[in-house]
Amino acid sequence: GERRRTEIARALATDPKFILLDEPFAGVDPVAVEDIQRIVAQLKNKNIGILITDHNVQETLAITDKTYLMFEGGILKAGVPEELVQDEMVRRVYLGQNFELRKKKLEF
Repeated sequence: GERRRTEIARALATDPKFILLDEPFAGVDPVAVEDIQRIVAQLKNKNIGILITDHNVQETLAITDKTYLMFEGGILKAGVPEELVQDEMVRRVYLGQNFELRKKKLEF
């Protein structure tokens, strides 16, 4: 988690309008996941755009406003998480039938 926070801090040093977070939830403990999600929410509140690429769909969908799901090299579906999890094709080929969206209200 410390490494991820350091990477984000380094990216913010240039006062960006957008940042890319590549696999921010990979290999970190649940407490660090929540910390990173909180940081993402703070950046969003500061009008910094965030592009997240991550295989951890549950944690990513919990905090995104708009999502592009990739499958076999292309965009399977784009939209808000609430719409994506209701899509039958998305459930069949990507999320699984038992997937449940757990949106988070992050407090600062």
